[in-house]
Amino acid sequence: MALNDYGDLNEIQLDALREIGNIGSGNAATALSSMLERAVNIAVPKIRVLDYNSVCEQLGGPEKLLVGILFSMSGDVTGMMMFLLHKEFAHMVLNSLVGSEFDGYSELDEMDKSTIQEVGNIMAGSYVNAMAAMTGLTIDISVPTMNVDMAGALLSVPAIYYANISDRIILIEDEFDHDREGASSHILLIPEVDGLMKIMDSLGLGS
Repeated sequence: MALNDYGDLNEIQLDALREIGNIGSGNAATALSSMLERAVNIAVPKIRVLDYNSVCEQLGGPEKLLVGILFSMSGDVTGMMMFLLHKEFAHMVLNSLVGSEFDGYSELDEMDKSTIQEVGNIMAGSYVNAMAAMTGLTIDISVPTMNVDMAGALLSVPAIYYANISDRIILIEDEFDHDREGASSHILLIPEVDGLMKIMDSLGLGS
């Protein structure tokens, strides 16, 4: 059966997406450990297909202030990927890499922003590489753009772009542990529906 919307995914197909997320999260934790030069542990990620309003609530509500790092996907799979980083994650990264404390988003200087963006870039590559390795597809990501804004405003970008495609997105929630400090990040994986069909076909789970 052809996919018209993310809501058409069956449980086996969702399990395949969870496996891609599991491998991507593991790769991301390894990349973080290498960057920070310290062990970073990661819990089993939570991967769900949700509508935008539900995603907003999972992030702490539409007024929750977050760092959003947006990528475009191209190649065999087109679409968007967005990293949403909470304050604790930004603190973990900045404290370890540049030795600066992170008390508020208004205090981010250009070096801080560049550091966070580079971490997001490396982690996005971890997920895309996992997807490409499992499917054999060619997937590229763009240079990232980063914004600090409320969750509702950050989510409006993919919501408007995909308004006629799908009202649901794939949400991956990661919980990291570094030096006994907990930090979370969320990844929105939003391939266009034809790209999603290519992923499923390559895994033998298509129509």
